[in-house]
Amino acid sequence: MQDHVITEEYSTMPKMFRERVSRHPDKVAMRYKYLGIWRDITWQEYLDNVRLTCLGLVSLGVGRGDRVAVIGENRPEWLYSDLATMAIGAVTVGIYTTSAAQQCEYVVGHSGAKVFIAEDEEQLDKALTLRDQTPELTRIVIIDPKGLRSFSDPMVMTFEELLEMGRDLEAKEPSLFGDMVAHTDPDDMALIIYTSGTTGPPKGAMLSHRNITWTTWSIGTAIPLEPADELLSFLPLSHIAERMFSVFLPIRFGYTVNFTESPDTVMDNFREVSPTVIFAVPRIWEKYHSGIRIRIANATWFKRVVYGLSETVSKKYGQVRFERKSVPAWLRLMRFLVNLLVFYKLRERLGFDRVRLAVSGAAPISPDVLRYFHGIGVPLREVYGQTEGSGPTCIHQGDNIELSNVGPALPGVEVRIAEDGEILVKGGNVFMGYYNSPDATAETLTEGWLHSGDVGELDNRGYLKITDRKKDLIITAGGKNIAPQNIENQLKFSPYVNDAIVVGDRLKFLAALIVIDEENVVQYAQDHKIPFTTYESLTKCPEIIELIDREVQEVNKGLSHVETVKKFTIVPKKLYEEDGEVTPTMKVKRKYINEKFGDLIRAMYKG
Repeated sequence: MQDHVITEEYSTMPKMFRERVSRHPDKVAMRYKYLGIWRDITWQEYLDNVRLTCLGLVSLGVGRGDRVAVIGENRPEWLYSDLATMAIGAVTVGIYTTSAAQQCEYVVGHSGAKVFIAEDEEQLDKALTLRDQTPELTRIVIIDPKGLRSFSDPMVMTFEELLEMGRDLEAKEPSLFGDMVAHTDPDDMALIIYTSGTTGPPKGAMLSHRNITWTTWSIGTAIPLEPADELLSFLPLSHIAERMFSVFLPIRFGYTVNFTESPDTVMDNFREVSPTVIFAVPRIWEKYHSGIRIRIANATWFKRVVYGLSETVSKKYGQVRFERKSVPAWLRLMRFLVNLLVFYKLRERLGFDRVRLAVSGAAPISPDVLRYFHGIGVPLREVYGQTEGSGPTCIHQGDNIELSNVGPALPGVEVRIAEDGEILVKGGNVFMGYYNSPDATAETLTEGWLHSGDVGELDNRGYLKITDRKKDLIITAGGKNIAPQNIENQLKFSPYVNDAIVVGDRLKFLAALIVIDEENVVQYAQDHKIPFTTYESLTKCPEIIELIDREVQEVNKGLSHVETVKKFTIVPKKLYEEDGEVTPTMKVKRKYINEKFGDLIRAMYKG
């Protein structure tokens, strides 16, 4: 295994942060949009705000080892709170903004958080609801007090008041912040990241400073990141992947992070920023892809023909490239022309015109989606990993992007396959264990090896192919082992399918629950004058059922007989995190779905 020695100035995140600021204090570290104008924050301003936040938290009684919970959309104050907490030697606990009050109560109570930093009135309401059940919680800090002018509570204060407390303490003890940073230890716990809980209650994965700093080195060795890069931050910061791309890697490599205005303006902000680095979950790439297909379908005859010819050229070019063959001169010329006349303009309209590094992670992506983006000139690669491995385990590196695998392990990471096919991981990225859960830790960590819960294969080059989640494999009544993930990904490639859940364990054939893409299916219904009133009524329209049937049959053409989906049912509702049906990163909670829609599943197997 490749080894790496982390020097003292890079041994903890606060030390690495201080080193970054000392090198380029006046460079822009982040941008946010306020009143329609993008505002710059330099690295020095970033550090000044972290220092005051840190000292403010100390004034509130936060000390080494204490936990600070943070909930809010992506914004500078989230990062100030995160790094300030770590500078004390305390532990940041991120909470998804979509979490219900009960879920927040679980995380705050389980972690024993002392301070709860909430973005706005909506998140404050959750904190006020849970505080009586979380006795260790002593203060609540509100970042944006809009709408709370007349509100008063002795436990609640504003972020500005927190900064003012920091200024007061700094005046009394000017060297305190520097002393605390100097005493942060690589083996101290830095974060507790609560897993999404697809198989049960969330578990708190403990990550040390050493885990994080080591992983930034490993990622930076595997993929090209530069100080001139620009990133748009829009996925939840409570997830380790977005935290790595929006907080830790920028500190390591000095690139600029741009925060979206809101979850509703992501596509507009992409066009405004034109980032050079994009990290997104498969659902985002799928939505972009299906949106393009629908727009082309509604375009003029001439535009449809031109785009169709361009896509034919790009598919041929991609096929040759993915098969590692030499590209003929005529195909290179055709590719140049369609890129110049069609795909460059398309990328520009999407805000992808400057992208040089595009990464999909947090869930498996369909090879068809990967192939499509390469066809239009977006160099999309896949990363595989888990929270317990500080995010990444394997990633496509260099130009070696293949559709059948997720690439080799990151430098310094070992991957091996257990006898039952489970993927095992060892390296500096492997977590400390689960917080207050010794039994769960013992099940997951054995002699330094992380048991991923995923099933896969390694080829003779060390490239990893993911089969599925170990617990999700389907064994049919005929004894055939089926990995549903591959079938589901192909179904989701359809612009009319938002989610697909393949079922059939111990049963005679495979069936599927289909969740339609509301926007695209509504457009289809309007174009074809199909009457409907509600979402549920739309899912029951015979014409819509026929539409989805055509999409399913198209996927079946490329599957073996035993893998084909014999029956399907359209779920009469959208899947929501607050209903317990999907995780915050939009992964389906398969066990819960099977139970909740058991009647629909049983109906498909009757007779």
